[in-house]
Amino acid sequence: MKNMRVLYETMYQEFYRVLVKKGFLKERADLSAKLFADASRDGVYTHGLNRFVKFIASLDTGCVDIHGVPVLKDSLGVLERYDGKKGPGNLNAHFCMKRAIELAKRQTIGCVALSNTNHWMRPGNYGLMAVEENCIGILWTNTIPNMPPWGGKEAKLGNNPVVLAIPNGETPVLVDVAMSMFSYGKLESYKRSGKDLPVEGGYDMDQNLTKDAAKILETRQCLPIGYWKGSGLSLALDLIASVLAGGSTSRMVGTLPCETNLSQVFLAVSLDALPDQETLVREIHATLEDMKQSAPISESRPVYYPGENMKNVRNENMELGIPVDEGIWQKVLEM
Repeated sequence: MKNMRVLYETMYQEFYRVLVKKGFLKERADLSAKLFADASRDGVYTHGLNRFVKFIASLDTGCVDIHGVPVLKDSLGVLERYDGKKGPGNLNAHFCMKRAIELAKRQTIGCVALSNTNHWMRPGNYGLMAVEENCIGILWTNTIPNMPPWGGKEAKLGNNPVVLAIPNGETPVLVDVAMSMFSYGKLESYKRSGKDLPVEGGYDMDQNLTKDAAKILETRQCLPIGYWKGSGLSLALDLIASVLAGGSTSRMVGTLPCETNLSQVFLAVSLDALPDQETLVREIHATLEDMKQSAPISESRPVYYPGENMKNVRNENMELGIPVDEGIWQKVLEM
C-alpha cells in the first residue's frame, strides 16, 4: 500500500463526478459525495474513500436504487417509520437523522426507524448532525450476519454499529463503534498494510485468537467487543431495530444475494427543551475534563475522550490533504 495526500475539494469533486456519471441527480450526488469526503476528512478512511469503490460496485449489481428515497409508513407519536426503498444508504440515513432532529425540536424526543435500506457508510456523520443542532444523537443499524455469537463458529450475528453523540462545543463526544473488535473496513485496511492488529480481533482457521487481519477475513469469525457482552448487545440492537422499523433482522438479510434491506434507528433528544440545560452542559464539560486528568499509561499517548481528536485530524487533513491509499484513489480516477 502506497500512501499519498489528496485535497478535500479534489476528493469531493471526483466523488461527485462519478456519482453524476452513474445517474445521480446533481443535488443527491452533491450530498453523497460530501458525506464520503467528510468521512475521510475526519480520519474515518475505511468508510470514506475506501468504501466508495464498494459503493459504486453495489450500484452496478443493482443492490442500491439510486433514485430510492424514504417513504413514510407509520406516524406513531414520537416515532416515525420509513421504507428506504433500497435507496443509497448514506442519503437515506441523512434524511432520517434530519427528520429525527425535526421531531425532537418539536417534542424533545424524535425517533425515526428505517427499513429496506442499505449500508449507511460512516455513521458518525449523522451523530454530528445531531450535536450541530444541540441534540443528543443515538443511532444504530443491523448488518448482514458477519460475526459469530459468543461460543459459536458460524456468523449468525451482525456487527451492528452504534453511534452515541453528545454536544460539547467544538469537540463533541462521538462514540462510533461496531459490536466487533474491528469493523470489516478496518480489517481490510490492516490486511492491505500487512500490519498486525493492535489487539486480537478474531479467530484463525485453527480457532486460535489472532492479530492477523487476513486470517480473520478468511474465517469471518470476528471477536465481539466484551466477548459475550458484545454478542448480547449485537443481538439486542438487531431485534430492536427490526421491531421499531418493521423491517428485516440480520438473519433475514443473510438470505439475500447482497447486504440490503437493513433496519436502522435514529434517535434525537433536544437539549433546548430541558429547563436545566446550562447546568447539564457544564457537567458534561466537567466530567470530560475530569476523565482527561487520568494519568496516562504512556506519556506519549494522552487520554482522549471519544471524538476529541477528530478536530485535530480534520484540520490537518484540510491543510495538508487527506491521506489515501494510492491504489484505491487511482480506481476512483479511472471510473
